[in-house]
Amino acid sequence: MATTATPATAAATSTATTSEKKKPVFVKVESLKPGTHGHNLTVKVVESNTVKAIGGGSRGGRVSASLNSRAPPRISECLIGDETGCILFTARNEQVDLMKPGATVILRNAKIDMFKGSMRLAVDKWGRVEVTEPADIAVNDQNNLSLVEYELVNVDE
Repeated sequence: MATTATPATAAATSTATTSEKKKPVFVKVESLKPGTHGHNLTVKVVESNTVKAIGGGSRGGRVSASLNSRAPPRISECLIGDETGCILFTARNEQVDLMKPGATVILRNAKIDMFKGSMRLAVDKWGRVEVTEPADIAVNDQNNLSLVEYELVNVDE
């Protein structure tokens, strides 16, 4: 018995082989807005401060020696920026090791999280943090986007 491809499956396989990846579009820090995601940036790390991790990896507040208990997450707040401005970046776990002051870092698929009304940049499991060659970036610390406080306003129509 011979199998034949239907036109729909043939079209699906041909588009999968011919589709090309889009080139990443890199943005500057000053163009970041609340509630956005998918940003690619090349930034310099100005400073990195470790934040005390609250709670552990165990569930329900119980401390047990079970297989699913793990170390508490490591979190660090890093001031990063470029020549247009700076913002706080929340580094988690292995990202903390990459965010050393003075390092030039490429952030891929970064998103804006809101924390106490101010913007924070973060890279989750769908993004990537990679250290690159040192670049001569003069960080503009006068335009700190994390110092701007936002308020959610409901608009009546």
